[in-house]
Amino acid sequence: MLNYKKIAGKPNLVRSFTALPSDTLEKLIPSFDVAEKQKTSARNLLRQRQPGGGRKPILSTVEDRLLFILFYFKFYPTQQVLGFFFGISQGQANHWIHRLTPVVNEALGYQMQLPARKSASVEAILAECPSLEFIIDGTERPIRRPKDNERQKKYYSGKKKRHTVKNLVISDKETKRILVLSKTYEGKRHDKSIADEQEYIFPSGCKLYQDTGFQGYKPEKIEVLQPKKKPKGFCLTDAEKQRNRNISSMRIRVEHSIGSVKVYSIVRDIYRNYKPNYEDLVFETAVGLHNFRIEHRKIA
Repeated sequence: MLNYKKIAGKPNLVRSFTALPSDTLEKLIPSFDVAEKQKTSARNLLRQRQPGGGRKPILSTVEDRLLFILFYFKFYPTQQVLGFFFGISQGQANHWIHRLTPVVNEALGYQMQLPARKSASVEAILAECPSLEFIIDGTERPIRRPKDNERQKKYYSGKKKRHTVKNLVISDKETKRILVLSKTYEGKRHDKSIADEQEYIFPSGCKLYQDTGFQGYKPEKIEVLQPKKKPKGFCLTDAEKQRNRNISSMRIRVEHSIGSVKVYSIVRDIYRNYKPNYEDLVFETAVGLHNFRIEHRKIA
């Protein structure tokens, strides 16, 4: 049976199982503990019996519970397999997954690592970055093929040739932190239409790098840097090609950030969960874990 005590003195195993260095993971434990106690206190108010009765849980320590949920994010096993690793049933695994995911999300919120989600807060968050250079991009995640015909059409991504959900991210060019995350949309939605709907406000005078999927997207009072498309029947000049290469060399950094988020298989593999809005919560949490890892790598 897997538990934190077995791997605590083995940094390579800790990183393999959680995607966090052991010293970084230890810095998350206190916030996770506080968030869990607050959730438990709120839940106890609704209990009819006094807490503490019944059998003691197998995931008895805060470290074991954090390892459990990060292991699930990292490998995204079926609940039956997850239960086998931690010595619990499939039903218990399901219970702990949905109980602990909001806890780790809230813990990352205490650490100020979650991306901004509301348009009203975006400008203030972005203005705190000294370079004022940002990159916007869309990212898609595969989902199971919906059975309903209308949902099939809605979630089918022609770009990916499969059914997907989509988010927009805005990252800081220098630190590679993801500062802004849109809500989760169906895969058919175009990047620019999502950006228009989000109505982001950027700090005046900043630079925004974007790809051609955002053709025509131009927020006010900022400089937009986008590769130029080759005109039909014509060729780009050498200067235009060089400019495109320069922009792409900057834009690739957001791909590195998204790749870092997707070390967690739950946001890379075909999404299997059914709980409403859970796909949005797990992506926000995975982004927070990426930012947390970046922050403590910088400190180290």
